[in-house]
Amino acid sequence: MGNAKRKIEKRDMSETNTAPEYELFHENTQAIIFNYQTKAIQRMLDFDYACRRKTPSVAAIVYASRPGYHKCFWGSEEIMIPIYRTTKEAAEKHKNADVFINFASFRSSYESSLEALEQPSIRTVAIIAEGIPERKSRLLVAKAKELGKWMIGPATVGGIKAGKFKIGNTAGSIENIIDTRLYVPGCVGFVSKSGGMSNELYNTISLACRIDGEEDDTLAYPALNEGIAVGGDSYPGSTLYDHLIRIEKNPEVKMLVALGEVGGDGEYQIAEAIKSGEITKPLVMWVMGTCSTLFPGEVQFGHAGARADAEEETAHAKNKALKEAGAIVPNSFDDLGDIIKGVYNDLASKKVIEPVKIPEAVVVPIDIQDAQKQGLIRKPTNFVSTISDDRGEELTYNGVPISKVVGEGYGIGGTLGLLWFKRELPKFASDYLELILVLTADHGPAVSGAHNTIVAARAGKDLVSAVASGMLTIGPRFGGAIDGASQRFKRAIDEGLKPEAFIDSMKKEGIPIPGIGHRVKSLSNPDKRVELLKNYALEHFGAAKHIKFAMEVEQLTTKKKGNLILNVDGAIGTSFIDMLVATGCFDDKEIQRFVDLGFLNGLFLVGRCMGMVGHFMDQGNLEQALYRHPWDDITYM
Repeated sequence: MGNAKRKIEKRDMSETNTAPEYELFHENTQAIIFNYQTKAIQRMLDFDYACRRKTPSVAAIVYASRPGYHKCFWGSEEIMIPIYRTTKEAAEKHKNADVFINFASFRSSYESSLEALEQPSIRTVAIIAEGIPERKSRLLVAKAKELGKWMIGPATVGGIKAGKFKIGNTAGSIENIIDTRLYVPGCVGFVSKSGGMSNELYNTISLACRIDGEEDDTLAYPALNEGIAVGGDSYPGSTLYDHLIRIEKNPEVKMLVALGEVGGDGEYQIAEAIKSGEITKPLVMWVMGTCSTLFPGEVQFGHAGARADAEEETAHAKNKALKEAGAIVPNSFDDLGDIIKGVYNDLASKKVIEPVKIPEAVVVPIDIQDAQKQGLIRKPTNFVSTISDDRGEELTYNGVPISKVVGEGYGIGGTLGLLWFKRELPKFASDYLELILVLTADHGPAVSGAHNTIVAARAGKDLVSAVASGMLTIGPRFGGAIDGASQRFKRAIDEGLKPEAFIDSMKKEGIPIPGIGHRVKSLSNPDKRVELLKNYALEHFGAAKHIKFAMEVEQLTTKKKGNLILNVDGAIGTSFIDMLVATGCFDDKEIQRFVDLGFLNGLFLVGRCMGMVGHFMDQGNLEQALYRHPWDDITYM
């Protein structure tokens, strides 16, 4: 089918969700996933797609903190899977889903599994978590038996029905599933305690079950029919024996393979089943842990149940009992693949297994993130950042490690130099930037930015909303003429205009000179902030021709009217260009680009933001502000 798109059938599966008792999973099986395991869910859906299933195997997700929908892929298309707050709600809405896959932590697995067992529509519960207290595991096992339901785990990776259904991360990546031909039903039933070893044995069985002399694309039924990992805890919900007896009844299964472990006595039950005739099909079985005899004392293996407390619980004793009962037991684990191959070929030679052609595998699209990691594709980025990088061990500003920025005292001004201009500015320049922030931090509650922040705060808005309201007013008319001043005064100097000619040109355009004029301050009541900026510029910026030119313009404008003085915007806009020139770090083309970009109002933005936060906090502390009516400050006409 390649990458061909397929329509997803959306129908009530309740009528088609029936199957023989020996089948836990089939091509219509659907599951409810507990907890938000996005990768496991996607792996299940990719398996479905590879198996040519008509419906996704995941019916719903239970995740209390974010009900809604989860978006995931079905091949190259996107589908939505509903998310519910409770298992009860999910089970009631999806009665066709009879498998519950529990990804809860060991702290909550007991309660969530118990709730699932109590849902009438749930037939099988798989518990992935390790570390569930044994007492609670035994209670769950008893409950499952009482209700006549199947429980796989705890501490399980789950199971797989080749070509039909798989639990969570069973069998690994989709590439491994395709390689081992698990997308087509086979004839081998496999049961293990270990989840990791079950994934290993899927590969072993796939390689072993190849007919000698056949081409690579021909197989006497693909190898695996069903694989189950019961979990390594001392009290699993179901045992190796339980599943072997169940799988034995499946007419599609022609041989059985099982892996036991040191500890417990479950393997003796299997030996008795062979003797009594409950198990009649060839069973290749190995009990792992034979190396324990090489240690001087008791050995605890990885699983909680993998511990021999008596001689009969050792791997050697159990392997011997199985062999005597009639199981096919290899001499060592290394021989397991060859033994499986021998039994399989023997069944094929007797026509118990008929070779069939393996269908071409469906190509499952690869996620773009995985493709990029593997170097299979290259994708252009949507954004480019040249000022900071937090991908490495240490955040950098323009290539300077943050530890150096802090350790060598770059300060706010030095940091602005790195982030805004991508330069390490001289100290006089970074000190100048900090001076601007101090001088522009606030200008009283009447200016537009502070006023809007106060109004928004009184309206009950949060800090960010209130400050954003204030920042939106910063512009040429209200506390934001820095850009206009820098552009106009620089152009005048570049064109060689005299102050008189500059004023006349602005008058002809009918535009007020940006940076000139103040509502309150005047020659008789000068703005101390402007004086501080003038003095700093004249002392540190050499020729400082831009601010000197602005001062000459001021001398002419104030003759007309006393309040047409050089204001803070004008002083910053002109002295800022002088600062850039004085650093020697920028050529005229770069300076012109900074001015044309119109970003100097950012200085007001940063500075005024500090004051706006203060006004927000101030209103929060003024209880009486909450009782003011908005029409108290309005004059009606």
